[in-house]
Amino acid sequence: MKPTLLILAAGMGSRYGGLKQIEPLGPHGETIMDYSIDDAIRAGFGKVVFVIRHSFEQDFRDKIVSKYIDRIPVELVFQELDSLPAGFTVPEGREKPWGTNHAVLMGKDVIREPFAVVNADDYYGRESWQILADYLRSIEGTEGHYAMVGYRVANTLSESGTVSRGVCETNAEGFLTKITERTKILREPDGVIRFIEGDTKTPLDDNTPVSMNMWALTPDYFRYSEEFFVEFLREHGQELKSEFYIPSAVDRLLKSGKATCRVLDTPSQWFGVTYPEDRPYIVAKFAQL
Repeated sequence: MKPTLLILAAGMGSRYGGLKQIEPLGPHGETIMDYSIDDAIRAGFGKVVFVIRHSFEQDFRDKIVSKYIDRIPVELVFQELDSLPAGFTVPEGREKPWGTNHAVLMGKDVIREPFAVVNADDYYGRESWQILADYLRSIEGTEGHYAMVGYRVANTLSESGTVSRGVCETNAEGFLTKITERTKILREPDGVIRFIEGDTKTPLDDNTPVSMNMWALTPDYFRYSEEFFVEFLREHGQELKSEFYIPSAVDRLLKSGKATCRVLDTPSQWFGVTYPEDRPYIVAKFAQL
């Protein structure tokens, strides 16, 4: 059975602005997702599931889904504020859904095979898609053997400002042991990559693996995530900005021994539109591709 691709496309770009998931950036009007899906098809994925919001469904169908009708099966699922388990309600004043792992949960009724999770607005590179597809095929019929593609931090920076990255720690066998979110990473004028915390600057090796939200999972992950989401809502459901993240759920499974997560090294260059100033660089890169 071919693996499925779950694309998280419900969010709006808070720093960049607008629905950047459907903005044309390639020389013939291609979006970042167009490149990702083309690479995924080449790597052997068999279906694409988009997580979107009802508010832009028609625009999304017209501009995105219509391109793939004859190339790969496509399904849409919807992440909304009120996509909640029975007994829970949206607190007054909350405006955004509940985070990346809430978005993943929206795919639980349409995915029955090993699947990848990626962001809609990130370019991951062809090598990464092949690495991910090969791994997903290897875990068919198993449970709890997850993976993430670990990008070398030097291949994920922006020339326009600092970036936030999940810095990964692994054991001797290459399995993930910890992800620490570092919110201000940049390459400084002396050529060294550092993350900044208050007045402290700490260097990072160029090859330090970081998470760019490119995951390999199996359907049992939905079962665990449903359980964790209920607990999350009990503790944080009345907060206006609390979010239910993929790394938090994975970390909990690792600590409990219910799952492992291999870190798959990739030589690919990641890029995405984090700042408005990134756009000309991205357009130039796609022209080269």
